Amino acid sequence: MLLGAAAAVVVLAGVQAVAWFAGPVFLALVVVLTLDPVRTWLRRKGWPRWLTVGVLVVTVYAILVGFFLVFVVSVAQLSALVPRYTGQVDELVRDGLNVLGRFGVSEPELRAMVSSLDTGKLVGLAGSLLASVGGLVTNLAFLFALLLFLSAETAWAGQRLGRIARDRPWISAALRSFASGTRRYLVVTTVFGALVAALDTTALALLGVPGALLWGLLAFVTNYIPNVGFVIGVAPPAVIALLDGGWGSLLVVLVVYAGLNFVVQSLVQPRFVAGSVGLSTLVTVLALVFWTWLLGPLGAILAVPATLLAKALLVDVDPRACWADALLSAPRREND
Repeated sequence: MLLGAAAAVVVLAGVQAVAWFAGPVFLALVVVLTLDPVRTWLRRKGWPRWLTVGVLVVTVYAILVGFFLVFVVSVAQLSALVPRYTGQVDELVRDGLNVLGRFGVSEPELRAMVSSLDTGKLVGLAGSLLASVGGLVTNLAFLFALLLFLSAETAWAGQRLGRIARDRPWISAALRSFASGTRRYLVVTTVFGALVAALDTTALALLGVPGALLWGLLAFVTNYIPNVGFVIGVAPPAVIALLDGGWGSLLVVLVVYAGLNFVVQSLVQPRFVAGSVGLSTLVTVLALVFWTWLLGPLGAILAVPATLLAKALLVDVDPRACWADALLSAPRREND
């Protein structure tokens, strides 16, 4: 047990050291797995192998380029939006310090707080956002190359899994289960994420909150983060609503977001996600924390697929590890 724990620590430390590489590679794998049914369907229609791979590559590239263009436009909008609220931030800071003074905070402590706050950093934040787009272009080029080669490899995935199945059928079954589970999870999450993003964008536009498209895009991305994605997605538009329209606007945004996201993400979406993932809620929460620590922000988005892969490689491949599957899986409701 001690030797296994020590080996696990070494492996995890190595993965964390190359998170800049492991994260994009796994992201590319997940994207290709999700869209591979397009290639399979065309293959069944009699299309040649090379053409189906080309269609898959073009589809993946078109989706990523569209997402990238929306992201660039949104970042440019945010960089122009942030410096407008420097005065409102100063006013809120003064009001907050006055409230603290009423509760007994001494004047030297208030001065220290004021000196530590620099609203001029908002302008610097806008510039750093624009500068980050250049780094994103480099990462996107690397991701495009990965997607190209992985898309080409999927044409032979069935043949390779068949060769594995002749010698070790349980390994082939585990990998197929990971692929199908990941595909179902991402399809369901994407559909409901797009629905939530459309509803949030429409609501923010009707309320007059600046940057509605950007916050809708943020809601779509954070929908892939299990359990806490809603909190991350609502915080920025709530702050902008506070700065732009005051406390009343903030309250309206929180109520609208809570209503829309509660209905979609808490009542409707779990009925579909639970069947596609099969992980318990506790495991999902722990996986979110673990993969975020290991891979960074990208790990939060890939937490569920990464957990499914780890489960396939460490639990599903070994028939003796069925006890671990009982601990990781969501409880099944059975009729008496």
